[in-house]
Amino acid sequence: MTTEGTIRTETHGRIFRIIIDNPAKKNAFSPAMMEQLSEALTELHNNDALWVGVISAEGNDFTAGLDMPKFFGPNAEKRNLKEGNVDVFGLQKRCRKPIVTAVQGIVFTIGIELMLAGDVVVAAGDSRFCQMESKRGIAPFGGAHFRFLSRMGWGNAMYHLMLCDEFSAARAREIGLVQEVVPAGRQIERALELAAVIAKNAPLGIQVTKEAAAKYIEHGEAAAIGYIPAIRDRVLHSADAREGIQSFIERRAAVFQGK
Repeated sequence: MTTEGTIRTETHGRIFRIIIDNPAKKNAFSPAMMEQLSEALTELHNNDALWVGVISAEGNDFTAGLDMPKFFGPNAEKRNLKEGNVDVFGLQKRCRKPIVTAVQGIVFTIGIELMLAGDVVVAAGDSRFCQMESKRGIAPFGGAHFRFLSRMGWGNAMYHLMLCDEFSAARAREIGLVQEVVPAGRQIERALELAAVIAKNAPLGIQVTKEAAAKYIEHGEAAAIGYIPAIRDRVLHSADAREGIQSFIERRAAVFQGK
């Protein structure tokens, strides 16, 4: 652990674990940490040897949000996000690989937006969620305003975005914000378990599924339907497709290569 806060990474076979490490400040993000997170997500995006990402955090809390003085104070740090990198909130360039996020304790503001930029969320039972920007005179800028809608529907989204209330892991599971709730302390282990299951599947199949789903969200159903021939061609002409069929015929586990 460092006193300044950092983003660490670990590689576990095909799984790339990204770790938010600033527990002394409840994992509040500095501009430097945002830059490091973007670099880590870009590595996951570009490295064909990495098939699944897991985002987690050290300590008792996922993140309390931004380290506000470092972003907006008189001595604010300069942000140096590289052009072409993955956007940590998935608003511009989104990571093409599946991402499982493990959260615990405080999951406020950008913490929710970071997990919603991924795909699957495992929450510790002690998780507390709040999209509170409007309490501070601003608004969510990292995608909560539309991702709440896609995850939980208009009524639930407006309920929490307008009340700016704190709600539990059980409530988050009820409305679709998270997919599993586990005992506190087990969330990272469970996220890695899910990532391992995902990594057993054909990576191109998983990636184009995410790609096509994103097309629907971004451009509507017509664009998603229109995109099917392109992803069909990419998948059906791949070595992994041939291996998947052959392994089924031979009644054995498939060995995929991501090609």
